[in-house]
Amino acid sequence: MSTFNSSDVAAFKGGVWVFCEQRQGSMMPTSFELISEGRKLADELGTKLYGILLGEGIEGIAKELGGYGADGVYVCDHPLLKNYTTDGYTKVICDVIEEYKPEIMLIGATNIGRDLGPRCAARLHTGLCADCTHLDVDMGIYKDFLKENSTLAPERIDATSHAVVLGEKHDVSRDLKMTRPAFGGHLMASIICPRFRPAMATVRPGVMKKAAFDQAKADACEIIKPQFSLTEADMQTEVVEVVKAAKKLVDLIGADVVVSVGRGISKDVEGGIKLAEELAEVLGGVVGGSRATIDSGWLSADHQVGQTGKTVHPKIYVALGISGAIQHKAGMQDSECIIAVNKNDTAPIFEIADYGICGDLFKVTPLLIEAIKAAKAAK
Repeated sequence: MSTFNSSDVAAFKGGVWVFCEQRQGSMMPTSFELISEGRKLADELGTKLYGILLGEGIEGIAKELGGYGADGVYVCDHPLLKNYTTDGYTKVICDVIEEYKPEIMLIGATNIGRDLGPRCAARLHTGLCADCTHLDVDMGIYKDFLKENSTLAPERIDATSHAVVLGEKHDVSRDLKMTRPAFGGHLMASIICPRFRPAMATVRPGVMKKAAFDQAKADACEIIKPQFSLTEADMQTEVVEVVKAAKKLVDLIGADVVVSVGRGISKDVEGGIKLAEELAEVLGGVVGGSRATIDSGWLSADHQVGQTGKTVHPKIYVALGISGAIQHKAGMQDSECIIAVNKNDTAPIFEIADYGICGDLFKVTPLLIEAIKAAKAAK
């Protein structure tokens, strides 16, 4: 990669790219979310959107990405790419990026993405913003986002059109604005990568909304097969066997109904969780929790909803004993219907709730359960 110069920003005109993760020939949902978001960014930049797909025998699933917005897909098919390895995937992706020079590269912040992103960024000598929850290019859209989601004064927001880079004023209108939680979720930071390309970001699964599938666009999607070399000598590790863990994790992101508990269950933790489980069962949903419940050890980390947990968009979100701190609201405020139960009538959760019940969750929840059961029985 001796001829590759990541600081030659003007040379990177290859569009917006998304690493599309597949496992055993099945596309991961995060890939569709990022393609949908990448489409918006590509439109703002006036460029094309491409997916990059690695594996063995995976060409058949590539066109599906076009249905969510991809103009084309770079398909890298090789027996040594059948199972994910850091060395193999990093080499191929970096080789293809060196040739085609994309302006932006997005990677899902999955277990694989969190491993792959930093290795690629280091090899390409560019920046990487990790665990992003919001992305923008267009300054007007970005400023609207700041007005709605920050406490910055209007004059500070107006000043975001430029940044000082190496002592000089820099126009950020074409830079990717990557927003992520900082300081344990207590602050939100927007980061740019003005001096190097591609601008790289890993994006938290579940935060970007998947677009509606369009079969016509899928049929029109271009399949590109780039030239690359990969041998066993390039690999420092060998995948001998893939063993799927039997541990059952809660699927918050894919659930239509989420019943979450907060610090309000502290007087009877076991009883509070049991009530949430019963309510979730009658609604056909799953149990989530605020950061306080995870930090206290009442629920495992895979149940956490919020900036430092998972972002969910269920049809129904029930908040039991959750005050509604901004970090938690950021992870669930886009739910279709929010029902809140809290003893404090000034709790911030009521500001975004469609239905609010001011009362003791230990008294209210059993009534909700019985009412739902009665309604079901009456049908």
